[in-house]
Amino acid sequence: MKPNTDMDFASRVEAFVAENRLLHPQDRVLVALSGGADSVGLLLVLRELGYTVESAHCNFHLRGAESQRDEEFVRRLCQRLDIPLHVCEFDTTAYAHSQGMSIEMAARELRYGWFDQLCQERGISNVATAHHADDNVETLLLNLVRGTGLQGLCGIPPRNGRVVRPLLSVGRNDIVRYLEQKGQDYVTDSTNLQTDFTRNKIRLEVLPLLRQLNPAADANLQRCIENLAEVQKVYRASVDALTAAALDGPSELDIATIMRAPSPLCVLHELLAPLGFGRAQVVDILRSIHHTGCCFHSSTHHIVVDRQQLLIETKDEVAASADDDMPSVDALLRSEIVPYVPEFRFEHTAEKAYFDADLLAGRLLSLRHPRRGDRLRPFGMKGSRLVSDLLTDLKLNRLEKERQWLLCAGDDIVWVVGRRASDLYRVTSSTRRVIIFTTRDSGEVEG
Repeated sequence: MKPNTDMDFASRVEAFVAENRLLHPQDRVLVALSGGADSVGLLLVLRELGYTVESAHCNFHLRGAESQRDEEFVRRLCQRLDIPLHVCEFDTTAYAHSQGMSIEMAARELRYGWFDQLCQERGISNVATAHHADDNVETLLLNLVRGTGLQGLCGIPPRNGRVVRPLLSVGRNDIVRYLEQKGQDYVTDSTNLQTDFTRNKIRLEVLPLLRQLNPAADANLQRCIENLAEVQKVYRASVDALTAAALDGPSELDIATIMRAPSPLCVLHELLAPLGFGRAQVVDILRSIHHTGCCFHSSTHHIVVDRQQLLIETKDEVAASADDDMPSVDALLRSEIVPYVPEFRFEHTAEKAYFDADLLAGRLLSLRHPRRGDRLRPFGMKGSRLVSDLLTDLKLNRLEKERQWLLCAGDDIVWVVGRRASDLYRVTSSTRRVIIFTTRDSGEVEG
């Protein structure tokens, strides 16, 4: 990028740090130091601005003699500047193989994991990395060709947790010029001059072509990033309000609210992407949003379209509700048998049900979820009703229906737990003993 001649390098970095509130004057900063021009420039400028710095160097052992050369360079540099240096060596290839990930992802995971550990041990709150304005432009183009959303077009954020990027307002040429003025050398990573990786292809092939079309391409793309970052703030505020309105609870989304949004697809994607649903799945869900009963799955969650809601449950909840792993009756219900007397007092609550103990004696009691065609003869009625109709009348959604417990005696449904009791085993004047079932609190449930 073209240098800004209105301010010197250190002043531009200082202004960017202040504008984005990245560091406080008293902060100790851990600088990720590779030995390349960018990280060496970062180390020097933060030191010049008066911050107390320590440095951390990762030796990934990926470039043979070059990796050792880089480590020796940073050791000499930090010794000369009297800056504390921490070095960690990684078997990156072995780690990538064991975790089933790319070398690049393995190196990133190892690097930031170690940085976090160092910060905790040293009482340091910020890690400074040397991402600069050129990296920002490359990230924009890289994300663009990958088909990113608005967030991906905002480039590299100045802060991500404890990681800060003080050099995002300056470009590579600015950094090199600063080092030349300081008489400071640096090492060059030979892989940066190859076109094996996508980012390097953008750096070495795509950007030079764009500069031929417009010499101000870098500056214009950087301005585009800044504009989109401001748009993202407005978008975030609007979407947060819309998604909050759509939440009927931790596992229910209101369909009407989603469909009233200026972009139902956008709102639904924001709600479901964190649950592992990709954009194509979100499009399919939106197309089926008025088709009750449609189901969709991610690696961790399960979504059912109900009449007025999208119902969400985790895969663990789905597995726990399977009929082949039913709890014992004692795990869900407490029971006691008491003598029946004419003045017997019934406590009519959803948590309790009363039955003739002798009518149930010798019957195998079990718990299960509703099945198609289940019928119950509700207390006080002569005929029977479909359990599904009864639950619909009670305005239960589909997931609530699927999770409803039925207390059964053999093939007979004795109690739609917490909802309706059967008339078949009711307490009458001829009853001698009453069995009282009481639902356990969630904290009491066994198994």
